[in-house]
Amino acid sequence: MNTPVKILLIGAAGRMGQAITRLIAQGWAPGAQLIAAVDRADTPLLGRDAGQAAGAQNLGIPITADLPAALAAPPPARPDVAVDFSHHTATAAAAPQLAAAGIPWLVGTTGLTDADRAAIAAAARQIPVVLSANTSAGINILLTLVARAAAALKNSGYDCEIIERHHRRKKDAPSGTALALGQAAATALGWNLNEVAIDGRTGITGERPEKQIAFHAIRGGDFIGDHTVLFATDGECLELTHRATTRDTLARGALRAALWLPPRPPRLYSMADVLGLNPTAPPAPTPNPTPSP
Repeated sequence: MNTPVKILLIGAAGRMGQAITRLIAQGWAPGAQLIAAVDRADTPLLGRDAGQAAGAQNLGIPITADLPAALAAPPPARPDVAVDFSHHTATAAAAPQLAAAGIPWLVGTTGLTDADRAAIAAAARQIPVVLSANTSAGINILLTLVARAAAALKNSGYDCEIIERHHRRKKDAPSGTALALGQAAATALGWNLNEVAIDGRTGITGERPEKQIAFHAIRGGDFIGDHTVLFATDGECLELTHRATTRDTLARGALRAALWLPPRPPRLYSMADVLGLNPTAPPAPTPNPTPSP
C-alpha cells in the first residue's frame, strides 16, 4: 500500500478549504490525508474539527491559527505538502516559513500583489511551488485554447475582451483567473498586459483602440465562477467560455496538484505542468475516487 501524501491545509475555514476537506473525507483522493488545518485567528471556526466544519465526518484535525506548529510537527505528523487557499497577506507571510521548512506548496490564493508574487518566487528557489489562480482542469485547458486562438488571430483585426462573474462575497476583481486568461492572450499577441489592460468602461471613452484587453467583472448571487474570452471583428465573434457549477471542480484539481508536487525539484510550476499540458513536465496521476456512501 502506498504511503498517503499528508496535506497541511492553509485557509481551512474558507470555501475552497472546506471543499478540499470534504473531498478528502469522502475518499475522492485515497492517496491524500489531511494532517493539519490552519486559518486566521479570528475565524469563527477556530478550534472546530476540520471535517465537521466542512460538513463531513469528524477527522480529528482541529482548525488552528498556528502555522509554525504545523510546520514543526515531527513525523508522522509532518506534512508532505501545503495547500494554500487563504488571504494574499497570509500567503506572503507563509512563503518564507514553508521554504525554511522544506514543504512543497500549492498556492491557489488570488488577489496577489507584485510583492506577494515575489515572495512566492523566492520560496520556489528552495521548494517546489505550484501557483495557480484556478486549479480546475477545464480552466487550464481554456488557457491553452485562448493562447492558441490569440496567436492564430494576431494582427487580423480582432478585439479581445474578458468577462467574468462570481458570487457577491468575492473580494477581488478582476478575478485571478480572468487576469491569467488576459495574460495568456497578451503573451500570444506579443503585448505587455499591464500596458493594454483596462477595467471596464464608463463615460465617453472614444473608439476602442486595437491594442487593448478589457476586463468586465460581475458580482452577485452565488456564481462559482464563469469566464468568457471573446475575440470579435467585423462580421464574426469567437467566444471561449468556462462555467464552474461546483467548487469541487477546483478542489479536485488542487488535490491532483498536491499529490503531484512532493517529489518535484524546487521551481515555480503551473497547473499546465500538473495536467501534462506543458510537454516538459509529466502529468499528475488521476486519483481513483472511492464512491462516498
